[in-house]
Amino acid sequence: MNRAHATREAWHPQTQQDRDAILRELEAVLASPHFCNSKRYPTLLKYIVDNTLAGKLDLLKERTLGVEVFERPPTYDTNTDTVVRYTAGEVRKRLLLYYSEHSSTSGIRISLPAGSYVAEFLHGHDGHHDGHVDSIDDPDLRAAYPATEHLPHPAADADESGLDAPSATADEAAHGSAGVHAAAGHTAGSRKLVWWVTATVLLLIAIAAGVLLKYREAPPQTAVEAFWAPVIRDQHTVILCTGSSAFAPNNYSGVVTADKTIEYPFISMQAASAISQISATLEHSGAATQLVSSATTSLPDLREHSVILLGGYNNDWALRLLQPLRFHFLPYTPSGGESIVDQTQPKAHWDRDTSKPYSSADDYALVARFRDPTIDGWVVVLAGEGRNGTEAAAQFVASPHYMELLKDSIGSDFASRNLEAVLKVSVIEGKTGAPSILAVYSW
Repeated sequence: MNRAHATREAWHPQTQQDRDAILRELEAVLASPHFCNSKRYPTLLKYIVDNTLAGKLDLLKERTLGVEVFERPPTYDTNTDTVVRYTAGEVRKRLLLYYSEHSSTSGIRISLPAGSYVAEFLHGHDGHHDGHVDSIDDPDLRAAYPATEHLPHPAADADESGLDAPSATADEAAHGSAGVHAAAGHTAGSRKLVWWVTATVLLLIAIAAGVLLKYREAPPQTAVEAFWAPVIRDQHTVILCTGSSAFAPNNYSGVVTADKTIEYPFISMQAASAISQISATLEHSGAATQLVSSATTSLPDLREHSVILLGGYNNDWALRLLQPLRFHFLPYTPSGGESIVDQTQPKAHWDRDTSKPYSSADDYALVARFRDPTIDGWVVVLAGEGRNGTEAAAQFVASPHYMELLKDSIGSDFASRNLEAVLKVSVIEGKTGAPSILAVYSW
């Protein structure tokens, strides 16, 4: 047989020069297309390699990686949150793909053995055949991919089986060589057919077992989980950007929006309630929130993050990012007050009854979830015309009942669509009542 073999041995770097060589190899790997377009995979691989070289193997445990690399809380459930296992599996595959396409000029190869979070360093030279590394005899490839994908070709065994056959007489060779070759060809073909049928059946059984196991272990996604799914996907921390206020007794609401010039801004009890509900909901889903003020938050602070914007007229980011959407807030004017409008129907608007006291006038709110090109990430807006509307919007997205109603309005692809909903909120003696859905739009 003409089969190339990789001659590599496990290598334990002893000197700083050895460690520097591995770090140079790591830089080359992370710069490749298999890693450079991601954040999670390079971060995990670099953390593992750095701590392996430093001998800090106690840091290379699943829970520790979840806390240190993916910012999970120390008490997170590793059985339900498999971010470390999933990401490590992807890192293994990407390393193997990288080394199947590139020949390391340094002779060093970085590996992450299956079932371990400790890096392994291999040193030596690859054998090549027609310019490609032979992956069949690579134990790392066998560990990372199903065995049926890399089994030796049965035809090779069939060809070799006749090399040591007893010699025939001249007459038998003259009269029977054609029959011998035909029989050998038939036998090889039969073996190949049996092998392919067996491999296909085993693969189908494995796929079916995997699907059954997945649905047995994973409970059905609730409507609340479906709403938040795109927001927390691949995000361990979500920005919670809230508006703040300052006292203004002459205003209808008694407050004005706080900006950078206000020394002591505050948030209302309703806003505090909203922050608490949203933080608890996301923590239950495995994500943490980072609370920031809209008045002091810049565009670079929001870029490439999922963002929750809390508050309407006291949150400039909510007003700005909602402006292109169908439902949005009209800019505040002393004569026009505060209003939610539908840009497809100029006469449609929702605003508080200013003839009633602020503590008794029904409020209106917008709930929106959309992917915004300005920040290149998912945005959730929970914004009332007043503070009661903001609190009701937070209650709305944390409630299984209201999320089921919204899901029924959107349809089967609820978890992935952009959406907006206009809510009406009853207010009695300053207390927030139950919200009701007035209008829904998705795209």
